[in-house]
Amino acid sequence: MSRIDAQATAFNHRDVQYSFMSIGQCATPAETQGCVRWAREFWDAMQPYSTGGVYVNYLGQEADEGAERIKAAYGPEKYQRLSALKNKYDPSNLFRLNQNIKPTV
Repeated sequence: MSRIDAQATAFNHRDVQYSFMSIGQCATPAETQGCVRWAREFWDAMQPYSTGGVYVNYLGQEADEGAERIKAAYGPEKYQRLSALKNKYDPSNLFRLNQNIKPTV
């Protein structure tokens, strides 16, 4: 991913050395609380090694993540460019699921 020019696509964080995702998976519903706790603790333990960035496809919907987290996935400059495209091609926000970039018009 680092061989592509950083400004060539909306994908951000092309200079990082690894991608990390903390996933807790449980065999039974009774294990849910422990699984969630483990995944959150592991995530917290890894934060000192993180850039603070996030890969956009690792995010849930805006209602779960918050608009600022989605903006952080693209970075300010790329988010502005994507927002301009959204304003031009989807001002009614028809395509609004997943990691939505809201129109500003």
